Amino acid sequence: MPVLSVAAATAVTAPGQQKSLAISLVIPLPAVSPSQTNDEVFALFDAAPGLSALPVAEDDRPIGLINRNIFMDSFARPFHREVYGRKSCIAFMDKQPLIVDGGMSVQDLSFRVVDAGGKTLNDGFVITANDRYLGMGTGQDLVRAIAGMQAEKNRIVMESIDYASVIQRSFLRPSREALRSLLPDHLLLWEPRDLVGGDYFYCRRFDDGFFLTLFDCTGHGVPGAFMTLIMASFIDSALREENRQDPAAVMTEVNRRVKSALGQIDHRHKGAASNDESEHRSDDGMDAAFCWVAPAERQLTYAGAHSPLILLRPGQEIELFEGDRAGVGYASTPMDQTWRNHSFPLPPGTAVFLATDGLIDQPGGPRRIAFGKKRLCALLAEHRQAATLAPLRGVILQALEDYQGKDVRRDDVGLIGFRL
Repeated sequence: MPVLSVAAATAVTAPGQQKSLAISLVIPLPAVSPSQTNDEVFALFDAAPGLSALPVAEDDRPIGLINRNIFMDSFARPFHREVYGRKSCIAFMDKQPLIVDGGMSVQDLSFRVVDAGGKTLNDGFVITANDRYLGMGTGQDLVRAIAGMQAEKNRIVMESIDYASVIQRSFLRPSREALRSLLPDHLLLWEPRDLVGGDYFYCRRFDDGFFLTLFDCTGHGVPGAFMTLIMASFIDSALREENRQDPAAVMTEVNRRVKSALGQIDHRHKGAASNDESEHRSDDGMDAAFCWVAPAERQLTYAGAHSPLILLRPGQEIELFEGDRAGVGYASTPMDQTWRNHSFPLPPGTAVFLATDGLIDQPGGPRRIAFGKKRLCALLAEHRQAATLAPLRGVILQALEDYQGKDVRRDDVGLIGFRL
């Protein structure tokens, strides 16, 4: 009786059959019948050292499986060959092998194999078509198929994320160009933890100044990136001629728009809602620093939502402004939440910095604590005499990487600095 290899089995699989089906794993191995003796089974195993199991079928219907190791060990015992050699092969047959239909998906098959236990991975499983014996499948081929499917899924996901990165960076291009034209002396550090992220910046020019914001949306990766595009759209539509010089008012309007669009109300005040409803409520928003800059007056107006502003004015100590403690758009943030504006003069040589918590909260150092605002301020103050700000990007990144050490990067990192 010929024993076909996995390669031969693959060759007989019809081109139209989907690889997601168990039939793609079939090895068309001829089955033995109950009328065949143990001596015949021994001869088959002896002729095919790589054969781990033999299916047993009666009237083309599978009834069992003979494991090579169990059979050979039993047959090698004293007098077993003499006693059982001419008897039916069902004497050493597993009467309850895993039998699956060829139309079963590989995923469902993997669950069945796991439920059946380790012996199925070793012995293999019987594949049928319309309850008729079709062939055998091996645990090794099943694992290989699952690995291939997973690799293909990962490839598709990574291609999607790569393209999402292109989209996110394309949306950022106008703001990058505005920063370059408005602020020749600036630094921009924008590093998503993954290919895309939840940190984002936005810059828009007006006749009498420009509006600049750095914000950090809920999450990172693809969900965070999706939120950045939503937030950037809301900011762009909320900015008008009459409110552009009032960052706090713009933040208030964006908060209302986010909460209305996403249906985000304070969950604590919805006691009548069902458990199913509460499990599916969203609670997404952003921490942000909104700034209006009037270059002619050398004046900056800032409103912050959990997002700091750092000022380095000539001849003065570095100043840190924390912003308000309410985030934008979250369920716990009231619909009528307001933020405060803070105005600062910007004498020549003043450096302004905005940072997200991905930089500030990154753990590291001997004590595995956050990088912190104090450490960031000290680093900026140390380099306050730098002729231009752009080289500070590398200095800050190196300081963060040194501090981070072997700890993983936990979040997206964003930092904007500029001098008028």
